[in-house]
Amino acid sequence: MENELKLVSGAMVTLSLATAAMIVVPFLQLKDDPAPPALKPYTSQELRGRAVYMANGCIACHTQQPSTTGAGIADARRGWGRASVAGDYHYDAPPLLGTMRTGPDLFNIGVRQPSADWHLGHLFQPRAYVAGSNMPAYRFLFEIKNEQTVAKGERVVTLPPGTVSLSEIVVAKPEALDLVAYLQSLKREYPVLTPAQAEAVIRLLPPGRATGAPDPSTEAQKTDAPAAAKP
Repeated sequence: MENELKLVSGAMVTLSLATAAMIVVPFLQLKDDPAPPALKPYTSQELRGRAVYMANGCIACHTQQPSTTGAGIADARRGWGRASVAGDYHYDAPPLLGTMRTGPDLFNIGVRQPSADWHLGHLFQPRAYVAGSNMPAYRFLFEIKNEQTVAKGERVVTLPPGTVSLSEIVVAKPEALDLVAYLQSLKREYPVLTPAQAEAVIRLLPPGRATGAPDPSTEAQKTDAPAAAKP
């Protein structure tokens, strides 16, 4: 019995220390992290689109957290943007970091692909834009109409030839427009370091890195950029 009590007590102490180190301390450090001045709150449409993003499980295949370590070194080389920092997610509740990249990281998809027409067409039929894409087609976010039934003000989607028959017209539902507005809002181009902090980082870099020379130790991690991002 005494040994069992020691085992349980040891397990509880270990769990408490791990919780403090991995959850409590980071929370206390980051809970008051302010939003970068250039980061704007989401609009009402973008918030609705964010809800569509979550409802359709986009987080299962896409991350929103490029980094500068490990595979993240390739992230910058792909053009996916700088590494994310805590302040980037100030208006995200919850942050949609993701854990798996079946598709590209979407942290900066609004910069890489600003076209609403591209996003709408890609949602309707991904393989018309990215050959071999395994992303599902979100056709339920659209309506198929003919010329006589398209109402004034409805958003008609321009698609590559052959995607639908000549008599069919694809119209985006409000949910599709909201989702695209959210994807377009994912822009994190602003600097996150003050000039003094940036200078200090440069001083810490190994010789050759401060001038933008490639790091030989990471050359093997280069990968080609995906042809397009998939929401």
